[in-house]
Parts: sequence; C-alpha cells; structure tokens
Amino acid sequence: MMNKMQIKTLEEYHEKYALSVSDPEYFWGEIASEFQWVKKWDKVLEWNFTEPDVKWFQGAQLNITENMLDRHLEKRGNKLALIWEPNDPKQRFVRYTYRELYEQVCVFANALKAQGVEKGDRVCIYMPMIPELAISMMACARIGAIHSVIFAGFSANALSDRIEDAQAKLVITTDGLNRGPKQIPLKRVLDEALENNTCVEKVIVYDCLGWFPYMKEGRDIWWADVVAGQEKKCKPEVMNSEDSLFILYTSGSTGKPKGVVHTCGGYMVYTTYSFQNVYQYQESDVFWCTADVGWITGHSYIVYGPLLSGATTVMFEGIPTYPDAGRFWQIIDKYGVNQFLTAPTAIRSLMACGEDHVLSYSLDSLKVIGTVGEPINEEAWKWYYQHIGKGRCPVVDNWWQTETGGIMISGIGNISPMKPTFAGYPLPGIQPVLLNQEGKEIGGPDEEGYLCIKFPWPSILRTTYGDHERCRINYFSHYDGYYFTGDGAKRDENGMYRIIGRIDDVINVSGHRFGTAEIENAINTSNLVVESAVVGYPHPVKGQSIYAFVVCDHEISEENRDFTRGEIIETVAAEIGKIAVPEKIQFVSGLPKTRSGKIMRRILRKIAEGDISNLGDTSTLLDPLVVDEIVENAL
Repeated sequence: MMNKMQIKTLEEYHEKYALSVSDPEYFWGEIASEFQWVKKWDKVLEWNFTEPDVKWFQGAQLNITENMLDRHLEKRGNKLALIWEPNDPKQRFVRYTYRELYEQVCVFANALKAQGVEKGDRVCIYMPMIPELAISMMACARIGAIHSVIFAGFSANALSDRIEDAQAKLVITTDGLNRGPKQIPLKRVLDEALENNTCVEKVIVYDCLGWFPYMKEGRDIWWADVVAGQEKKCKPEVMNSEDSLFILYTSGSTGKPKGVVHTCGGYMVYTTYSFQNVYQYQESDVFWCTADVGWITGHSYIVYGPLLSGATTVMFEGIPTYPDAGRFWQIIDKYGVNQFLTAPTAIRSLMACGEDHVLSYSLDSLKVIGTVGEPINEEAWKWYYQHIGKGRCPVVDNWWQTETGGIMISGIGNISPMKPTFAGYPLPGIQPVLLNQEGKEIGGPDEEGYLCIKFPWPSILRTTYGDHERCRINYFSHYDGYYFTGDGAKRDENGMYRIIGRIDDVINVSGHRFGTAEIENAINTSNLVVESAVVGYPHPVKGQSIYAFVVCDHEISEENRDFTRGEIIETVAAEIGKIAVPEKIQFVSGLPKTRSGKIMRRILRKIAEGDISNLGDTSTLLDPLVVDEIVENAL
C-alpha cells in the first residue's frame, strides 16, 4: 500500500484534485479500499453541515490497530516501527519492531480489560513522551475504549476538568517526567486533580523515574503489575467506522473544556493519505515529528499516520535546547531522519542560538522539512530552508487544526511549488473557500477573506464530546453550509493559500484589516528581533491601534530603546505601510505560550487593554512568570 496513494507529479496532483471534487465518493472509496476492513461500507458518505451530521464509510467495520500493526507483520514484522530518543542523550534509546510493538500493545490491551475497561469506556492518558504513551493509545483502540490524551504540562485544575468532562473510568500516568534539566512529579499533579473525582475507578502508574509516589489503595496500581502474565495476543474489538476513536481537548479553551471527537474509519483513511503525500514517505525512510502526543499533531503524525503507513517514526522525550541547541540536529544525524516536522516557535528559538549549533551536523539524510502549528514568518522560513534543508529540501508548511484531524493545506514534498509564508495548495478532497463578511465567496487573487471549507473530508470532527450544540455553534453556524475554520487567509493568482491568522487576531485600523501574522512577519524581518506578537487595543479615532510585544536577540538598554523602536517602525512601514506601524512597542524577554508553543494573544490583548485583573489561569503556560514581567512593564 505504501505508494499506491501517493501523488508523484504536479500534473497528477491537479488530476487527483479535480477527481476529488467532481466525484468525492469514488475518490475516497478507492483510497479506503487500500485498508483492511472487517466489513466494507454500504455508503461512502452521508452529510449535512446544518445539524451538523457527517458519516463516512457507513456500515463499514474495522479495528484501526489491525491496520497499524497486524497487517504489517508478514512483510514488516522485523522493520523498525518506533524509535524512542530519551531526554538525556547519555541514556539508551529504545527501538520497537512492528512485531514487538504489536506484542506490547496486545499485552497492555489485555491488562486494560483485566482492570474492567470495556468498549466505549473513556480512558485518560496523562503521560510524558515515552513509548508507553503510544502503546496506551493503541491498546485503548484495540479494545474499543475511547482514549483522551491530556498534555503532561497541564495543571491539576485543567487535568481535572478534562477527566470530569470525559467521565473517564481509568487514568494512565507516570510517577514523573523528564523535561530538559527538570523533573516534574506527574502523579502528584494527578492526585490533586482526583481529590473530588467520582468517575475514575483505577489509575495505572508507569515507573518512569524510579520515584515512589503516593499510591491510593484500591485505586492505584503499577504498570508492571497490571501487565504481568498477560498474553501477547489480543483479539481486536470490531468497531463501526463512525464509532469514536478518541477525544482531544483543544488547547487554550476558556471555561468548559472543548473535547473534539474523531472517529475510527475516516480518521484512519485521511491521516494515512495526508502523511504519505505531504511527506512523500518511502519504505526505508525515517520520519520524525517533534510535537507532543498531547496535541493533535502528535496523534496524527507521530502515532497514527506513520504506523498506518508501515513507517518508522521517531518519538523524542526532550526539548530542542537540551543539553544544547544542537539537539534536534544531532538526533537527525543519529537516526538518518529523512522527513522532519517541527514548529515555527522552535525554529525561531534555534535561530536565535546561531548557526554554530547547526554546523557540527551534516543533515544529509533530510529530504523534506515541515513546519506546523502557526504561520511561519519569512525570515524563519528562509533560515530553515537554507541552514537545515541546505537549500535542497522542500519546506512543507502545514495548515490544519485539531478539528480537521489531518493536514488540509500544504506543500506536497518536492512536487508542488514553494513560496515563503504561503502554506500551499489544498490536498485532494479538501475544498476551501474564502468568504467575505456577508458570507459570499471571494474568487479573485490576493483578496483576504474568512477561510471556510464547503465539503466534508474523512477526518472532520464529528462533535464536541457531550455537547453537540457547541460543535454546531462553534464551527457550522457562522456561515450556512460551511465549516468555519476561524482563520483569515488570502489566495494568490496560482491558487496558493496564505494563512493570515485567527479571525479574532485580525486588527482593524481605520477600516484596514491586518492579520497578526502579517505584522509579526514584518517586525521579525528586523535583524534585532527574535520573535514578536501583536494585538489590537481600543483607539478613540482609529477604532484599534497595534500593540507589539517584541523579543530581541539581546537585552535592549534604555539608551537603545528609541533606536530599536525606530528600526522596527521603519521595517513595518516598508513591509506593509505606515498604517500598520505599531503605536506601542514593548520589549519583553519572552512571550506567554502554551507548552505546545502557541502564543496566548488573549492574555496579551488583556494587558494591552489594561484589563490585568482578568487574565485567567496562567499556570499551564510554558513560563507563567513571563506574564508578570509583561504586566509590570506594560506601556
């Protein structure tokens, strides 16, 4: 199956795309036929965006882990499936073949059943980036339990909210985790989260650090004890195509958590298809995505997409700057990584560390380099292309969301053209449109609009867990007949898309709309700037003015502040125009970010507006102290 789905030329891309629009049921039916089904579907697609109600491969039955593991055993049983690189480079790495991973998943699936977990039960997974995290996910899928991975950086309150919302029967965790030079007591955080919990019956604890955490009698049990004596075979539960596979809570949610639900059949088909095409994966390649499995990127492009494709996938426990800023590049050379995917935030932070950390490594194995999570600015794109890709590797800039399940708009390996700051073309089967405020489609080039999708794709979210009305309101009520992405975008004369930023991150200055990414991209072209974040704040004449929070490559002294501000103003004026020049520029040592690297502009907007009494929970940020510093020095 490895290359049957793959597009080989730009001409073939256009042919496949045209077919996917003219006859989507035939198109997706052909792709789905490459998988192993217990029972084939009666109907490929049934849908409406009003309720919304989307069903793919109706009547089909499968188990996704059979497609990830069992079907590879004959030809790829001894092939490396998963390579785990520890936080500490002196610690030994771990490798699993497909046969070994199959056995580990079956053993833990049997262990879960022995603890009373049944089809349809929810299991929350609160673990660091270790192989047992991926094994836990697949073990749940094997027996039909619905997994919900909760990022191991979340606080006890955030964790408690998600466990309660999912009404989880069991939680899987570790005693603690390694993160760079730090060690964090995960089990202690979970204990706090479960203080008033009534739904969790069992907690399985994996011994990661050799600590001895509190173990509640009758509830808590060690991983080693639950797997002892379990069989290495586990019959896969037969699932309907539209049965829930997992719940994933979107980051940065305010109030009640929003659990995005993905289902077995459609998610399987689309993550495999997008993985194989965007990265042009070949049989002997090694693929590495640096994301955390606590987010959708880790689900789709560390675990599901690669393993469904019979690929070798790398999982990294640590951070890009530990023990030094050459760690990413050292790992690429160590394993001969061919396709590499990381976030613009990581790229910018490594840029700031200089090229010396790159020059020690050859990076000759790389064939495709990707970026994901937010729009990448031009300076970071060029640095990535020149210093990491050596000017020969295509940069595939992925646009997609937790809710879409897989990559929607992107470059396709070395097949499609590249254009810095432009994500690229929609993948076959994806029908994006740009709408104006009245909901009319915008057809011309270089016009900005609201990015919406007018036709379903297999991995579209089906609901938000326990609250379908919330799903309808958030994603389908803005414009009748469209999935609303919440992003602004523009399209060039060749049909390539550039994501401008979230709609709520669009700043309207005297009737002129500017995406935050556009202004940040201009600011970041300054040689003095590492990264920036801009927000709008009320202005009595202009409606909104622009407030910029800027991180420089060195501390700006009082006497140099005016000079640096002047250079930034000149840069923005030259790149966009004087109307886009920030009225306030605050120099900061860092920006408030989630642990996945997403800038929390909501917090910055409150600070810019002077509403510092209502900043919300900052405990889950990568560095909560940054917020205090910004508030103290706010303009």
